Parts: sequence; structure tokens; C-alpha cells
Amino acid sequence: MFSRQRMLAILVSLAATTAEAQMMARDLGSFELQMGTIPGRSMAQGLVQPASHGAFHGGLDLNHASGWYFGQWQPATGFADGTLLELNSYLGYARPFAERPGYEVGVIRYTFPDLRAIDRHAFYGGLTLDRGRFGASVSHEPWRTDSTLLMDFDLSRYWGVDLSLKYSNHALAHPAHLPGGRTLSSFNDWSLNLSRHWRSMQMGMTYTGTDVSGTGCMAYAGHNEHCEDFFMLRFEKTLR
Repeated sequence: MFSRQRMLAILVSLAATTAEAQMMARDLGSFELQMGTIPGRSMAQGLVQPASHGAFHGGLDLNHASGWYFGQWQPATGFADGTLLELNSYLGYARPFAERPGYEVGVIRYTFPDLRAIDRHAFYGGLTLDRGRFGASVSHEPWRTDSTLLMDFDLSRYWGVDLSLKYSNHALAHPAHLPGGRTLSSFNDWSLNLSRHWRSMQMGMTYTGTDVSGTGCMAYAGHNEHCEDFFMLRFEKTLR
């Protein structure tokens, strides 16, 4: 039986993948609704998981003229082997300015309906300048603390691409014991994403990496889908 969260995830995915472009926007009075198959321009969506699993993924943002917004991004439906249904929900406030840096603050909730024990939340904030964003988030749980730095640049006016960089540190409250008597108390991971929209296709490249390797991957539980270096090329065509 499908849970309510799983059904919502599928509806969000289908709504996003049937959009005529990578991002669809509609005005609803003083609100603006955005749906798309790639993360939008809010600071929160730059801090969600960099990789998506399977054919169905997407999200939506509901923005108010006052600066408040609510959104949800679904990177995984949990249908593929080795993946879990995941929903990233966030609430934030953004104040953009025309000729000086704007700011943004909010909270993200990472929810895994099939494994509630790993649900977590993170507080984030950052600055926006022209088409660039610089942000950070921190999540503190009894067993670990995660800190993330984000840089995101919309370079479409120059080269037609969007570039984002993310670097995270994960500190464990109790060291993980590895074979050979070694322990792991903290580790780092990072990701680089390039995306470009061309005609009816969305093309992208993702590189993720971590300083954990070998048997240390047994204890890896960072933002990336894979331990050690991983490259992925994406070619998506919107349904009509």
C-alpha cells in the first residue's frame, strides 16, 4: 500500500516531468507557483541532494510577493534497487535587492518515509548577488553534525550553463570502527554540477567525490549517492 508521502512524491514528479520546459511558472494572485525537473533558484534547492534517481524526479516552489516561500523537491521515488523514497521540504524567506546583495534564510526537512530513523533537518542562509548565490547550512543531530557550503552561478547570459559547487563536512559524535583497527570520526564530500537547456532537452554533468575510500566506504553516509569519485551525464527530454 502506498503511503501518503509516496503518492505525493509521484504526483510532484509527474507534474514536473510533464512541464513544457525545465521550469514552468504560473501566477496565482500574490503567489507564484514553479514546477520543474531541475532545482530552481532558491537557496534551499541548491542544498538538496545533487543526484536524482530514476526517471521521475522534480519539485515545486510556492513563492509569495512578501518574500516567503515553501517548496518540496523529490530526488528519489525509492523504486530503484538500493534507493529510498526521499522528500526534501523547505520553508524560507528571501529578500532580493536590485542593486545590492539580497539575503535568504530557512529550514529544510529531509524525510525518508521508509526509514524514519534517518529523517533530519537543516538550517540554511546565504547571500544573492546578481545571478550568483553563496550559502551555508548546518544540521546537528545527536549522532552527527553536517555543515555545507554552496556556490551557485547562473552563467546563461555568457555560456548558457548553470554551475553549482557544494562542499560538506560530516562530523560523527562517535567514531565508526573500521577493519584493521582504524576509526573514522569525520569526512568530507563535494559535488560539481553543470546543466544546460537546449531546445526541448536538459543536459547536465555531475561529479561527486569524497575523501573516504576503500573500507572507509562502509561508514560513508554523506550527501553523495556514491562513495569515492563518480561522474554522471544526464540527457532529459520533457514529455508533451
